[in-house]
Amino acid sequence: MLEIKDLRKKYGNFQALDGLNLEIADGELFGFVGPNGAGKTTTLKIMAGLLSPDEGSVRMGDMDMLQDSRALRMKIGYVPDFFGVYDNLKVSEYMEFFASCYGILGLQARKRCSLLLEQVKLEDKADFFVDGLSRGMKQRLCLARALIHNPDILLLDEPASGLDPRTRVEFTQILRELRDQGKTLIVSSHILSELSELCTSIGIIEQGKMVLQGSMEQIFERINSSNPLLISVFSNKEKALTILKSHPCVQTIAVRGDEIKLGFIGDRQDEAMLLQQLIDADVLISGFMREKGSLETLFMQITGHEEEKAVLKHEMESGI
Repeated sequence: MLEIKDLRKKYGNFQALDGLNLEIADGELFGFVGPNGAGKTTTLKIMAGLLSPDEGSVRMGDMDMLQDSRALRMKIGYVPDFFGVYDNLKVSEYMEFFASCYGILGLQARKRCSLLLEQVKLEDKADFFVDGLSRGMKQRLCLARALIHNPDILLLDEPASGLDPRTRVEFTQILRELRDQGKTLIVSSHILSELSELCTSIGIIEQGKMVLQGSMEQIFERINSSNPLLISVFSNKEKALTILKSHPCVQTIAVRGDEIKLGFIGDRQDEAMLLQQLIDADVLISGFMREKGSLETLFMQITGHEEEKAVLKHEMESGI
């Protein structure tokens, strides 16, 4: 279990992290989501040992990772959001250099590097110069480098940024394979549609605080419960509208033909009771479902407009 507690970091007058709390179970593929400036990169750099927080702790089990820098370096692999220039270094030389930084030398280093290049589909690029690789290849090479010491946790900051669709698919497949091998991955990304398919859990950060965290099952339940309720009425629509106008969970009503669209803050039990109430009143219902939502919609609701946040007030208070 990786636990971040009350993490704070300030740059001048800007509060980058403001009491951030986060727990990530072993083996999770955790999506770290937030608008620009929310504190994602600062958090990852602190976890990687590249920045010191003003306050707070990063713990793995009983180990204080910020107090034991050697243990931190051995437990964490970090893939930044940019790739440095390495002139006149071949891919194999690049890998063996970083292996030597962890005391992996000679035949052991060559075997480890060869295995990792094969894992990231770069085994045929060992004799290519690093600065001649495409952006996608550099991203995969950076991932291989982060794995050189076989860390338990991988931190990836916008790893798919700037990649074409095919390369993104290839890269995310590698991440799935690493997850299946038992690695814990923390992925910061703005490509929310891919995170929703890739991750086992997600956390949304805003203004240096965690505003929502949960498993994908919980997140999708939250998405569904915050979306409008669509009711298709076959007959007795006026009776249906009378019932809906007086229902305590109905916030807004919009009518288009035989379809009624509700801003509905109730849970699944409230939905079932409303449906039963309509049926008991002899309203014939031909459709009753939540409008399909997405992770992008939830992200915009939580980090965006105040009026959208008001619709979520019930769920925010009850939590996930």
